[in-house]
Amino acid sequence: MRENCAQDNPAGGGEAGAPGRWEHFEHRADIGVRGLAASMTGAFEQAAMAMTAVITDPALVEARGRIDLHCQAPDDEILLADWLNALIFEMATRRMLFSRFEVHIDNHILDAAAWGEPVNETRHQPAVEVKGATFTELKVGQDSGGMWFAQCVVDV
Repeated sequence: MRENCAQDNPAGGGEAGAPGRWEHFEHRADIGVRGLAASMTGAFEQAAMAMTAVITDPALVEARGRIDLHCQAPDDEILLADWLNALIFEMATRRMLFSRFEVHIDNHILDAAAWGEPVNETRHQPAVEVKGATFTELKVGQDSGGMWFAQCVVDV
């Protein structure tokens, strides 16, 4: 896990001009990822950024290639797990890392784009491999201040 465990991300956040942030949280042997933003879609984007940050510094990943993803689930929590697992699948099969995300959600249907590049071991120096998003600590909602959060534990 990277030492810089929280970061503002002016490039994401779901709404134009609305910054969001991501952070890691403690969990026994695995790593918790949490996205926070003014919108639920922004929180999903930031959760994906937090997952990238488990592997490498997102600032080192260039947004050169785009992939499109589609997920559907019965509720927002399972949709988050499906979204992160879809990204994990793409990272593993394409040998890519992603640093920019654009998420649209309507009635538990997620359509998204992720931008990134092939893994460069020398430049990216991947710390761990994320194997999957779990249902542990899986939550999507708003805090008392109205900020959206999307979180779960990822298996590393």
